[in-house]
Amino acid sequence: MGNQIYEKLLKCYENAKAKVDFQPKVALVLGSGLGDYADHIRVVSTLSYRDIEGFPVSTIAGHKGRFVFGYVGEVPVVIMQGRVHYYEGYAMQDVVLPIRLMKLMGAEVLFVTNAAGGVNYDFHAGDLMMITDQISSFVPSPLIGANLDELGVRFPDMSHIYDVQLQNVIEQTAARLEIPIQKGVYLQFTGPAYESPAEIRMSRTLGADAVGMSTTCETIVANHMGMRVCGISCISNLACGMTEQPLSHKEVQEAADKAASLFQKLVTETIMEIGKL
Repeated sequence: MGNQIYEKLLKCYENAKAKVDFQPKVALVLGSGLGDYADHIRVVSTLSYRDIEGFPVSTIAGHKGRFVFGYVGEVPVVIMQGRVHYYEGYAMQDVVLPIRLMKLMGAEVLFVTNAAGGVNYDFHAGDLMMITDQISSFVPSPLIGANLDELGVRFPDMSHIYDVQLQNVIEQTAARLEIPIQKGVYLQFTGPAYESPAEIRMSRTLGADAVGMSTTCETIVANHMGMRVCGISCISNLACGMTEQPLSHKEVQEAADKAASLFQKLVTETIMEIGKL
């Protein structure tokens, strides 16, 4: 099975490489509220997921489902405009395939973004949260099965999934731009249902500050491959049971859209600073 996974990855890589000749430094995964971010960079090329043989295709409304290659300032980037989620029914190995592919393309840094529910009572809808650590125990590990020795070691260390130097870059950039930023731990559930009030209380007890349906599986494989990782969540709502209001995807999208301009500014400036490292 391990060989089949690696062979599929290589096939996708060769397929993509034949269509786009570009070497990125930073791989950026766009979450809700940042969907149109790629429209504002200096674009060199785009590649639809559907045009890569065997590649998983996002089924979520509002997710364009393509790679965008270009420059943020002078920094070469590959942007995932629409991620693939485990709840869409894909095998976990397919969910993380895009991350592995961007590493093979040359990306050294993975910058993840997402919309998340706030579990910390000090958070408010529209806040930006720099991810300092994560809890991935509620989704299958993408490293289960035969290890892909070509990509990383069997038992990778997870002490610093989110690179400390990159966290400092985000903090300093936010301070310079006078953009308030929270810090916290992100927990991934499978979705697609929102969490119950009891699950939110459990998340808080475990030390989570925000919960969502993506990201931790992506950062695990990035860390496994030796990529440096940083991430920011947009707190789109307070999680279930923390307010009287029922949760809806529309509410999440609206809050993410409202915070989008500051979010985009922070992401842009952070990537430009990462380019100097």
